[in-house]
Amino acid sequence: MTTEIIRMPRQPLILIVDDEEDVRDLVASNLKRVGFATMEAPDGIAALRMARQKTPDAVVLDVMMPGKDGLAVCAELRADNELRQIPVVMLTARGMTEDRIAGLMRGADDYIAKPFSPKELVLRVQAVLRRAVAQPDAGMELRVGPFHFDIAAWKLTVDGVPVELTFREFRLLHLLAANKGKVLGREAIMSEVWGYADHTRTRTLDTHVRRVREKLGNNAEWLQTMRSFGYFFKDPQDAASPAAPVGAR
Repeated sequence: MTTEIIRMPRQPLILIVDDEEDVRDLVASNLKRVGFATMEAPDGIAALRMARQKTPDAVVLDVMMPGKDGLAVCAELRADNELRQIPVVMLTARGMTEDRIAGLMRGADDYIAKPFSPKELVLRVQAVLRRAVAQPDAGMELRVGPFHFDIAAWKLTVDGVPVELTFREFRLLHLLAANKGKVLGREAIMSEVWGYADHTRTRTLDTHVRRVREKLGNNAEWLQTMRSFGYFFKDPQDAASPAAPVGAR
């Protein structure tokens, strides 16, 4: 992953949510330095109100807040049809694996632990935005077996039944389906879907895969694992071996 901070050609709006004013100021000053616009909320209730009034391009969201915490805010964003595609970077003092997984399970796109490097935070926000702004042309779709991806609307139906996916889950499953029968390495997937390839962060990918499988129910076997390497999309009734792995380290 490059360590160069890229100045954005336009001014995306970032909502910063943290009950500590000095943290909000630190995050805002570093994001503004590279061309972002920011707005700040001191708690979860204010954050949801502001997000609905002026849809941000991304949210930097603290987990540990009084009242409505970051996990609850993230869950509400993902449940709102108008806001569900907004990338969310969780900002937390917690370092336990189960706490990070809890954030990802609520729909967060990435996380960074306090104390954090302001430069890393900027890079992570830019990474989630790069993936979010790469919108497909209207009318594009993909059909693979019972799966129908409406790419313009970011919607998936399986055998005609809608499957509710977050923005990142949709991108992940669509990438694998578009490469049906081809094994994609974890870092190749991370680079394409999250905008960076970092082998220390592949738990993020594994958590998303597990969540997608749960949502697919009886069709979960289409999403298969190549042990110690990555994932591939394949008809479970097809006995043919998948194509050679892509993105090997």
